[in-house]
Amino acid sequence: RTGTSRLAAFAGGAAPENFTGEISRFEPDCVVLVDAAHLGPGRAPGELELIAPEQVGGLAFSTHMLPVPIFLDYLRATTGCRTVVVGIQVAQKDVLAPLTPAVARGVRRLVTALQRAASAPLVAGRPAGPAARPMMDPAGPHPCSTSRNG
Repeated sequence: RTGTSRLAAFAGGAAPENFTGEISRFEPDCVVLVDAAHLGPGRAPGELELIAPEQVGGLAFSTHMLPVPIFLDYLRATTGCRTVVVGIQVAQKDVLAPLTPAVARGVRRLVTALQRAASAPLVAGRPAGPAARPMMDPAGPHPCSTSRNG
């Protein structure tokens, strides 16, 4: 685990549910689950995409001990947080394969965007301004400033 008073990161690996206690103690407003995914044909390794909660079950999140939708439902129920899933297109299909340079660049882009969002000024308890925009759509709303159910 690493983080600040506004942002914490947990390396959940194949069993992110092992961190539910720590996540609950952090009292998050929003949990961003980042996971390797097969986003579709023609997607470049390292590409990022916000994934709608109803799509998570249909994507390649099969390396987890507990299904991702159940994990996210549990977090929403126990903490009242919003949840967001960000898929990152894999380059290799082997389970637990090392990161390729392209995927590592995608991870760095995401980390930078999350750090910017966490350091953005708050208005009514939510991020405000350009730094609060999501990493996939610079013109769109911040993924954690929408409804609490997704």
